[in-house]
Amino acid sequence: MPVATARTITLIGAAGHLIDVQVDVAQGMVATALVGRPDASVTEARDRCRNAVSNAGYEWPATRRVTVLLSPSDLPKRGPHFDLAIAIGVLAASGQVPGDALERTVMIGELTLDGRLRPVPGLLPMTLAASARGIDRVFVPESQVREAAMVPGMSVFGVRSLAQVAAELRGVEVPEAPPVPPLSSGSLLSWRGEDRLSDLDLADLVGLADAKYAAEVAAAGGHHLLLTGPPGSGKTSLAERLPGILPDLTVEESLELTAIHSLAGVLDTSDGLISRPPFFAPHHTSSRTSLLGGGTGKVRPGELSRAHCGVLLLDEFPLFASDILEALRQPLEAGEVTIARGEETATYPARGMFVMACNPCPCGGYSSVLLDNTCVCKEVSRRDYQLRLSGPITDRLDITRHVRPVGQVEASDPFDRRESSADVRRRVTLARERQADRYAGLPWRLNAHVPTAVLREEWPLSPEADQLLDAEMYSGRLSRRGATRVHRVAWSVADLRGLVEPGADELAIALRLRRGDPLDLSVVEPRCVS
Repeated sequence: MPVATARTITLIGAAGHLIDVQVDVAQGMVATALVGRPDASVTEARDRCRNAVSNAGYEWPATRRVTVLLSPSDLPKRGPHFDLAIAIGVLAASGQVPGDALERTVMIGELTLDGRLRPVPGLLPMTLAASARGIDRVFVPESQVREAAMVPGMSVFGVRSLAQVAAELRGVEVPEAPPVPPLSSGSLLSWRGEDRLSDLDLADLVGLADAKYAAEVAAAGGHHLLLTGPPGSGKTSLAERLPGILPDLTVEESLELTAIHSLAGVLDTSDGLISRPPFFAPHHTSSRTSLLGGGTGKVRPGELSRAHCGVLLLDEFPLFASDILEALRQPLEAGEVTIARGEETATYPARGMFVMACNPCPCGGYSSVLLDNTCVCKEVSRRDYQLRLSGPITDRLDITRHVRPVGQVEASDPFDRRESSADVRRRVTLARERQADRYAGLPWRLNAHVPTAVLREEWPLSPEADQLLDAEMYSGRLSRRGATRVHRVAWSVADLRGLVEPGADELAIALRLRRGDPLDLSVVEPRCVS
């Protein structure tokens, strides 16, 4: 059979595309030609595959002209995972394995010179893309079987070498081969890391009832949160406990998040699908690439996308580089990050909750109350610090809270009733279930995701609440974008209260949450789950 077709997947951003690896073995000048917009790592596959085929006990057609077409030719091809498909295509074209055994099958894996397989990053989104295009069988490196098996309905063959793949296709006894090592980009050190968050509970925090309620509303609707206050007031402690009041991820969210971590090459497949919302708190010295994604060669997702469906804390965010702060406009508004590098444009989801924390001034001692003001900053320094909180960024934040240190009386109050994270999580879960019912069959999940026009048309406020919101907007105290965000927060307040629609009271609470005004004690006191 002079022409054979194997199949694999190429990734452009988070989107996978089915690639036909067509191999023609014919008379002509002896050479191996690889066409179809391959990059350097794919072009090098000619030498890797030639040696892998020979060392696996098969014959490379060394006296023929071998032409390998990666189709469609308009898509760029990157990565060493094309190796297995190219080698199997050559074996099928030269009659050493049956070509009809390649139907509805995808080959993914990098080859070593002795024919062994190595794992590759991004295998889960590749398998998802293959399943979406009617492929029901995939050959992958043995160490990544659990990752590929996360896709429902997919028959996964975990193999160790090219010889094992060829034997499976021929229907003969599969030879032994050494185990496949895990991805080299996996963690080489171990420490508690994110596991420490499991020991953090809202009940540990004294006071802060106002800020705790704001965090509960933010968690219920997936809203972005701004926390300001002096050092030690509890901003970071509250943000670190936010994942604890979020419900487990749905199956769809788990697949999305696990695919993103697979793309980034940081997925630990020993735990299966990621089931809990992630938490990331990058340092303010982090680069733009590490936060937003990118990199030389292959574009990879950054921390914003890895925090998809979870929480991203930007502590002391005025200290982040100006270009990073301005680049946050797109993910804050649209819930995605688009990165352009040369010929490649990649879009990654970033539908996490952004929590931004900062001090009132560089030293942290400034207060509008004269007796509490211990600031030693120069006026120009304090002004420059506050100017870094640009209007376009703060206008995209749904909830603002000014966190104040807990006073002596509040700290020693014997009647202070502190709720655990589990109690709050039950209320948040019920609120999100109401949203899931309301948005069933629609392309959004939470109140924070609903577009402006659809929100006002399909889920309007009560007439009294609508009049109050219009008065705030037309008086200039609220922008049109801000009015939409207040509308969304009002729905989250209503969902927490179990109401059919938000009224004037819920909108008044949403306005106070938006502006950072103190809330009434009756609003923030602990409530039983209905």
